[in-house]
Amino acid sequence: MARIVQKYGGTSVGDVDRIKNVANRIKVARDAGNELVVVVSARAGVTNELIARAKAVNPNPSEREMDQLLAIGEQETIALTAMALHGVGVEAVSMTGAQAGITTDKVYTKAKIKGINAKALERDLKAGKVIIVAGFQGIDDEGQTTTLGRGGSDLTAIALAAAVKADKCEIYTDVDGVYTADPRVVKDAKKLNEISYDEMLELASLGSKVMQTRSVEFAAKYNVVFEVRSSFNNNPGTIVKQEVAYMEKIVVRGVAVDKDQAKVVVSNIADKPGTAAKVFRALADANVNVDMIVQNVGRGGVANLTFTVPLTEKDKAQRSLAPVLKAVGGEVAVDEKIAKLSVVGVGMRTHSGVAATLFDALAKAGINLELISTSEIKISVVIAKDQADEAARVAHKAFELDKL
Repeated sequence: MARIVQKYGGTSVGDVDRIKNVANRIKVARDAGNELVVVVSARAGVTNELIARAKAVNPNPSEREMDQLLAIGEQETIALTAMALHGVGVEAVSMTGAQAGITTDKVYTKAKIKGINAKALERDLKAGKVIIVAGFQGIDDEGQTTTLGRGGSDLTAIALAAAVKADKCEIYTDVDGVYTADPRVVKDAKKLNEISYDEMLELASLGSKVMQTRSVEFAAKYNVVFEVRSSFNNNPGTIVKQEVAYMEKIVVRGVAVDKDQAKVVVSNIADKPGTAAKVFRALADANVNVDMIVQNVGRGGVANLTFTVPLTEKDKAQRSLAPVLKAVGGEVAVDEKIAKLSVVGVGMRTHSGVAATLFDALAKAGINLELISTSEIKISVVIAKDQADEAARVAHKAFELDKL
């Protein structure tokens, strides 16, 4: 008998037939003698529908009330999934994040998990029940409902796998693994059999939609090996695990594109110590995630700061900067017509010429670079959004990822 945590994404439980399909898959695993904790997302489209309703009522809804609203999506799915399991003769019980013992901090809409009291989970597993847990949500110390941010069901599954000491963690989605690039954009993209935590973390943070960033961080921290696989077939997926020596033989393992980015230019600010600190402190206090940062050489006592933020946070960024710029001078401009292209691979640590290969390939395709950022295992560039798909294909070919 193995203890398994499974997670099913929104497309996997998108309608009644798909929920029944998931129930049948769970039944097969349960009939094989396994203990199961199953995490489910809201049905595909439900979260977006709830957000649209909220903004129709109030263009700037309270984040606390948004969490109250969005938690409904997963609660619908857990109940329906438990009912479907009852219908095929499997004893099951549904739990909200709070009932499953998931406690978080007090940051609404993107809370961090503080801990999991697994007492209720262990009780029901011992009783032979399949437990269906609402992903994406928890409860803070004051009893308030919180959500973990988009894609937070992945984090719920990984955290629960660590908490109940699961033998396996399976992330079921609408794709059958992690690819070298988005196969909808790059037709010759290849599925990877396995990938390191570091590579998966970079790809997740750089635009790959397969996994949520914090879930990969959590898995790496607690050494939770997990498999990304499809809920629509029985094909093996991609194992995400600790890095091993042979992984460095492949220089670049994947290409990611993030079109949900905005470039913010703060121009003509005072060129003196502490100015940049004030700008980024205001953004941090507003919980705005800043990514790529470039500051030009100051001239005439003024300087420019350029950085990228998630497209959904551009308005919050502008609002948070307004009082700072009154004090230090300057103005803000936002460009939404950009995208971030990244190449990732642990092999970059031991191979040279990666940047030269990427920049040369993009230049030959007539793609201009607006910003450049690097780390030990990735290179990211900001380009025009309407060239993003072509840039992905060019980079994929330049590093011969179609031949992996």
